[in-house]
Amino acid sequence: MLKLKRIHIIPLTGRKLLPRWAEEVPSIPSRIPGAHRAETIHVLDSGSASAGILKNFRIPESPRSNGMKRTVLAILLAYAIAAGAQTPAPSQNPPAAGGANPSDQAPTIKDPAEYNAYVTALQQQDNNAKISALEAFLTQYPNSVMKTSALEQLMSTYQAAGNQAKVVDTAKRLSTADPNNLRALALLTFLARQAVMGQQNVQQNLADLQQYCAKGLDAVKADQKPAGMKAEDFDKLKKETTLIFNGGCGFAALQSKDYQHAQAYMKAAVDQDPKDLQNVYPLCTAYLSATPPDSVNGLYCLAYAVSIAPAGSAAQTQIQKYFQSVYKNYHGSDEGADQVLATAKSSGPTPPAGFTIAKYVPPTPAQQAHDIVNGKTPDQIKQLSFGEWELVLSAGTPEDQAKVWDVIKNVPLQMEGNVIEATSNTELQIAASQDDIEQKRPDITLRMTGPIPAARMPKASDTFDFEGTPNAYTPTPFMMTLENGKLLKKAGEPAPKKPSAARRRPATKRKPQ
Repeated sequence: MLKLKRIHIIPLTGRKLLPRWAEEVPSIPSRIPGAHRAETIHVLDSGSASAGILKNFRIPESPRSNGMKRTVLAILLAYAIAAGAQTPAPSQNPPAAGGANPSDQAPTIKDPAEYNAYVTALQQQDNNAKISALEAFLTQYPNSVMKTSALEQLMSTYQAAGNQAKVVDTAKRLSTADPNNLRALALLTFLARQAVMGQQNVQQNLADLQQYCAKGLDAVKADQKPAGMKAEDFDKLKKETTLIFNGGCGFAALQSKDYQHAQAYMKAAVDQDPKDLQNVYPLCTAYLSATPPDSVNGLYCLAYAVSIAPAGSAAQTQIQKYFQSVYKNYHGSDEGADQVLATAKSSGPTPPAGFTIAKYVPPTPAQQAHDIVNGKTPDQIKQLSFGEWELVLSAGTPEDQAKVWDVIKNVPLQMEGNVIEATSNTELQIAASQDDIEQKRPDITLRMTGPIPAARMPKASDTFDFEGTPNAYTPTPFMMTLENGKLLKKAGEPAPKKPSAARRRPATKRKPQ
């Protein structure tokens, strides 16, 4: 009598030749200026993974992961630091010396009262006093030649005072007064991205992000240098804000599943600042999320992200874990993963020429079936699991099917399975392979030697040990018919005890009368 074990059947798709890896992408948080708690970002599905909003984790504060925040603050505060050098000239000042570029000179205020009000506002040391003076100046002189400069000063002062709502409000006023104002558009882009990452009014902030980053890139192309700003300072401002605009547009495209544009924008941002994980990781996601996924660039990008994440941090650990899972799904094993990590660490964000990763191509079901029986003796085939028999008999070539069927046909088998349905008191539909058990799909028809007593009739989902003799099978959908069926015992029940031999009492001797 051949006894079989339960086994997880290899499905006909061939997928389970590899383990099921987690289908989640770690997401990268950032912080809103002035806040001290980590925000989380929901990134979209990842290349080889199939779907879903992905798992969150937090990245600790680090110089690189918080680089964008510092860049924005620097842009905001730069004007305030240089304000004294760009004080507007009163109307009586003589014209610039010959050869000077008029666009490098500060604007001229013709009204002495307006001039004094503006300079007085600039000279205030207390933030609240400066805010009041600048707001009063803008109210009294709404068409001043210094309106843009005053709004920039006001925006910067609200930032210094920690009033973020007013920072945003002033930035919007500034972008209305000066549609190509890079500082205002950069700040609005940055804060809209932060709000989306923090899951705050996502639809509206995503629409704002798309609008402001696009306007920002257009403003950079327009190349309209503000009066009074030196050319080298304007070039620096364009470079700093372009990084913010590309990162913002890339992030917006990623959230909208426009992976082609997400790749283009994020690649431009990463090329400009290769160490900013806030842009590197979304670039990896854009590669892996495309249809079809750009797995080679995506895996290289993940390996590079591991190299720039803070050493020993939770971020580095989880990105590396995700890299390993995606790599194994794509390549078929861990072989070569360490070399990819080392190459990305030494070569930087762009793969070296000729870099590639071989893709694992799973065998067809027929190839799997052939591999199961190839070179095995009849005795070895007898020891295969029912799931392996099922794969060969349903997907193998006629020759491979015969190798199994000739061994098990008309041989009584004992195995364990789940009852799917009792079609009568003499026939049961049973699932014997793990996959069929999970799907509640019968793969065995067991025909009993006689009616099952009502007391022993199994219910659906009951697990029983049973015996039967195979005499036929259907490849698709797979069904094996077993005759001479017997229920041996319910799972967990002890084997029935054999009755003990009766003991005879010795005859009692009667005393003679």
